[in-house]
Amino acid sequence: MTQLDALTLAVIQAGLQQVCNEMDIAFSRSAFSPVIAEADDRSDGIYDRDTGALISQGEYGLPVFVGTMQYSTGELIRLIREGRVGAPEPGDIYIVNDPYLGGTHLMDVRFVKPVFVEGKLFCWLQNTGHWPDIGGMVPGGFSAHATEVEQEGLRLPPVKLFKRGTMDQEIFSIIASNIRVADQRIGDIKAQAAALMVGESRLSDLLAKYGPETLDAAIREIRARSAERMRAEIRQIPDGTYTSEAFVDSDGVVNEPLRIALNLTKAGDGLTFDFSGSSPPCRGPMNSVVATTYSSVYLAVKHVFPDVPINAGTFEPLTIHRPEGTFLDARYPKPVSGCAAEVSQRIAEAVFLALVQAIPERVTAAPAGTSGNFALGGFDPAKNASYVMYQITGGGYGGNAAHDGLSNGCSTIGISKTAPVEVMEQYYPVLFRRFALREGSGGAGAHRGGFGVHYEVELLRGEARASFVMDHGRFGPPGVLGGGDGAPNVVRIHRDGETIVPLHLSKDQNIAIKAGDRVEVMTPGGGGYGNPETRDPALVARDLRRGYYRDDAANDPRESRS
Repeated sequence: MTQLDALTLAVIQAGLQQVCNEMDIAFSRSAFSPVIAEADDRSDGIYDRDTGALISQGEYGLPVFVGTMQYSTGELIRLIREGRVGAPEPGDIYIVNDPYLGGTHLMDVRFVKPVFVEGKLFCWLQNTGHWPDIGGMVPGGFSAHATEVEQEGLRLPPVKLFKRGTMDQEIFSIIASNIRVADQRIGDIKAQAAALMVGESRLSDLLAKYGPETLDAAIREIRARSAERMRAEIRQIPDGTYTSEAFVDSDGVVNEPLRIALNLTKAGDGLTFDFSGSSPPCRGPMNSVVATTYSSVYLAVKHVFPDVPINAGTFEPLTIHRPEGTFLDARYPKPVSGCAAEVSQRIAEAVFLALVQAIPERVTAAPAGTSGNFALGGFDPAKNASYVMYQITGGGYGGNAAHDGLSNGCSTIGISKTAPVEVMEQYYPVLFRRFALREGSGGAGAHRGGFGVHYEVELLRGEARASFVMDHGRFGPPGVLGGGDGAPNVVRIHRDGETIVPLHLSKDQNIAIKAGDRVEVMTPGGGGYGNPETRDPALVARDLRRGYYRDDAANDPRESRS
């Protein structure tokens, strides 16, 4: 078939999306780790057999993986062609987490499976899951003080973990010998592989119904239409160059801010992104590999234009100059544990702050912009077992032209949600003393920012080590068009009757705690949108009536944030 009617094209497009959605659901439902099973920190997609270009990605997957999984599939194809990795056979599944080959941080582990039709490679399936631990200096992998990637954990080049459908026990033994709580990872590994097998089965049904030629034609047409639709959206942006900057609190080692400088140029139906004025590579783990930098731009633009179907064509109108010589283009052996969950959100924030100048009616003020990565590793004497707990939390979204920002929204880079506290308390020796909205944390504005969250977790028994890599502790999410900044991130350790605030505010590692000690976190509120003095008096009265702010903070909530 050379011409596709509109109905067939729509059915195939929906069918490809459904394949990815079912992989996402199968992965979460069969995974052992709460960060995958409950928080959905994972993604699945279909990729081009020759280039690795994105064909379709699940609606329930993390947006930040849009570009990284596409990039890593392309790198795998390159290495196979160069003879550095074994050629694919039916039943094979490659494993890789190398950040410099299109990855993120080491905890995001990718499985890649070839799909064959009548002995010929048709496409690749890939998924990514966040493993709670990958070894390294600290439980959970978020080493705030790492100065080289080896300190962050086990780095895996692309290797075949499954060969013709059978797991290679020797490779698994190498992995298991280098990570904590290894006996639990087999459940996540089997879930990750099973999700790809579900995808292969569902895709085979589509191929049997329409044939590979028709699917190939549909995939080309879907990509072309997405590219044209994105170009149509971009044409509505006024031509010009828009500048912005965003700041990372510190790199975890040197206590100075890192600057992300963006020159965004719109000309015709294209956008060009230049980050060359950003800070140089840093000593600590807040470097970003280039795949994550690209993906951060992609997801930010997709936030602004959510109706454009997502595939490789969506990003064809975007030109990103590789930011060589900056911390947004990390090269080996630079540490990168903060790139996916934190630096990526500062990059997206810079894109939002640039685009809001051009199309203020379509862009929000800055969101909380941190995943609140908190890891706790220790030994539970009641269960006679070690554990690694990983916690992510939401924050406030920025206000926009139409309404106030969302409270306790997921991070900018994903749909991951906080695992239920009841589940965490069953798995780990902890008790959540508090989990509530951080009222008053949204930046003031005609439409104020949404609220972050305030939680306090107590260790019930044994001893443990706490580590966290967060951001927006030095600077709150900026407001726009006269709006106020959201409240910054706050971390406190309550130990032996003493309260400790980390030197780097939002980053620290290996903090020894014992039973009765507590970790307290207050996540950022979103930035405000527009002049607070123009806020509807009825909304001000409503916020006061609900107790969100004190009387003297209704239009400037800075005094009611702690």
